[in-house]
Amino acid sequence: MSSQINTTGKNIALDAIGAVCTYMALYTDAAGTTEVTGGSPAYARKAITWNAASSGSKVTAASVTFDIPAGATIRAMGICTAITAGTQHAVDEPPTVETAVGQATYAVPSFTLNMT
Repeated sequence: MSSQINTTGKNIALDAIGAVCTYMALYTDAAGTTEVTGGSPAYARKAITWNAASSGSKVTAASVTFDIPAGATIRAMGICTAITAGTQHAVDEPPTVETAVGQATYAVPSFTLNMT
């Protein structure tokens, strides 16, 4: 017999993930394995905050803007446990796939975790 996690359980699990995943990162590959580097000002992961989980989803509380170097193509975004290194716990498609012509900024309006 297998059972399914109800919405309350999903919300508890998502809030626990949000408690440890407090940074967002950008990646140049769709799998989220090659993180953006370089630029001036230099690319860096950004701290994020989360709204409380509701209905089996958890959404970041505010948009995040990154500095990205010329030539970087943003193909994925993810959430991580540390500002450098740490562990990535989720990756998703970005709002748009863009290539920076020169040094630029890239805005992520929100990141949503869903538990189905």
